[in-house]
Amino acid sequence: MKDLFSVKGKVALVTGGSRGIGLMIARGFVENGVKTYISSRKKDVCDEVASELSKSGECISVPADLSSEEETQRLVKEISGREPALNILVNNAGANWGEAMANYPNKAWDKVLGLNVRSVFDLTRHCIPLLEKAATQEDPARVINIGSIDGIQIPALETYAYSASKAAVHQLSKVLASQLAAKKITVNAVAPGPFESQMMAETLRNFGDAIINSCPLKRIGTPEDMAGVAIYLSSRAGAYVTGTVIPVDGGMLVSP
Repeated sequence: MKDLFSVKGKVALVTGGSRGIGLMIARGFVENGVKTYISSRKKDVCDEVASELSKSGECISVPADLSSEEETQRLVKEISGREPALNILVNNAGANWGEAMANYPNKAWDKVLGLNVRSVFDLTRHCIPLLEKAATQEDPARVINIGSIDGIQIPALETYAYSASKAAVHQLSKVLASQLAAKKITVNAVAPGPFESQMMAETLRNFGDAIINSCPLKRIGTPEDMAGVAIYLSSRAGAYVTGTVIPVDGGMLVSP
């Protein structure tokens, strides 16, 4: 039982790992002994963050634009050239688009659903051979998809494509969990509430006090809160959990 939550020695890929939720998870992995690859679109930022995280463990930058399937395949090929197997895949890279319904453009749907949903499917399927090589009956390989409570509740802001995409991520995670269980790969989704991130920065500036007051636990999520659920799902403690959507929201979904 003493190693129930240990992830030491595992290998992970975290997309969107240079900021926000992805960075919180990547930092938690690195500091707990996971060899962690982070990917993001901007090479300079990805390299800088990997260098910083490497002060606490092992972190490698592999920049890629996951809106492109060719780039997705290149990313997997690069990981395959470095690692014989992959224990953990965190699909976190994503986009948002807020605009009034009357002006909401078609390109918003193309961008947001393409990155938030299609790229999750593409990267996961291309990583299956690497994940299978790491998987055992007692310690499956893990896929963790980052959804949102806005894919469960009605969002406060006009982010039509975003909330629809996150609901799709939740359902896709369940479908993938069913398909990949035979390969000893678990698939779960995490649905964050309000966390301090670049995507949430403007919302928190404008509505931070109201959000805190509406949260039963009366605070914004911290990096430890997000790292904790990812480590749980990736450790022996979470080995029998698949096909779930786990809200990490301070109780906002159950708030009256």
